[in-house]
Amino acid sequence: MAPYIGGNANASHEAVKHDDWRDEFATKGYVVLKNVVPPDRALYYRQKMLDWLGSFANGFDINDQISWTEENLPWSFKNGMYLNFCAAHEKYVWEARQEPGVLDAFSKIWGTEELISSYDTINITLPNAAEMGGTKPWPHVDQAPERNGMHCVQGFINLSEAGPKDGGLVVMEGSAPLFEKFFKQFPPDRTKGPLAALHYDFYPFQNEDLKWYEDHGCKVVKVCAEPGDLVLWDSRQMHYAVYPETDIIRTVIYTCFTPAAWISTEDREKKKEIFHKWEATTHWPHINIHSHGKHMIDGKLDPLERTEPLEKPELTEKLKRLAGLEPY
Repeated sequence: MAPYIGGNANASHEAVKHDDWRDEFATKGYVVLKNVVPPDRALYYRQKMLDWLGSFANGFDINDQISWTEENLPWSFKNGMYLNFCAAHEKYVWEARQEPGVLDAFSKIWGTEELISSYDTINITLPNAAEMGGTKPWPHVDQAPERNGMHCVQGFINLSEAGPKDGGLVVMEGSAPLFEKFFKQFPPDRTKGPLAALHYDFYPFQNEDLKWYEDHGCKVVKVCAEPGDLVLWDSRQMHYAVYPETDIIRTVIYTCFTPAAWISTEDREKKKEIFHKWEATTHWPHINIHSHGKHMIDGKLDPLERTEPLEKPELTEKLKRLAGLEPY
């Protein structure tokens, strides 16, 4: 069965010149926007994240590195991404999503202020994450090879130093513009192997694929950023995360918006249901509306799971529209 390819794409995005950071974004496939969030707000968000991690009363103490063990931490994807525990809907996370500079960046990308948000989550990666069973780099894209054009732009608000050796994002610079060319030459086989079982808006690359991109002028880049910076990348950009090699705790809040006009009535209803359960979804705001649900252990609800955030967001008219609970 062929995958459903819905939504809309800014197919002419690459051909448009703006004489601002959007031109760099179109060429490189990513951009680091400096000082999007004021320093005091960045510090506030970082502290709220660390306080949240310490709120489970499970033996973890942010000031005692001996307590930084897998047994003392709530479960996270790849030792840092918290997909459960209502993390995606904490009050401070919704505050961060509504930072003026964040919304302005996505408005510039899509050419509209009527945006809808993903229910992305947070990432708190401790310096010893690799020691707790870290995984090797897994270069991938988060857009189906069957989709042409730019359908989604991922991002995060960076809240800690992210230098060359700190934990963070790695991209294959310049790979997004080559997305269609690569998959025209190497069409994915969706009928067998692991790709048949994977979500369509995902594609993992092999070492020989990286060489193809490098042979076409791309290069692997560790994205460096400072607290308050907004990092954006095209979902067609090859990327992956790396663990810290320093003692700095990685703290980021994922943000993603697309035009609200792109969401269907059916998917809006799905978002409403997931929102009222305070659950997280993928980074896609208008399609792929699937909840990560509650974390289970051996078929039973994780004792650390929560039915609501520690601090619920204020349901303003602005938030309701951004969350997809109400139309514009």
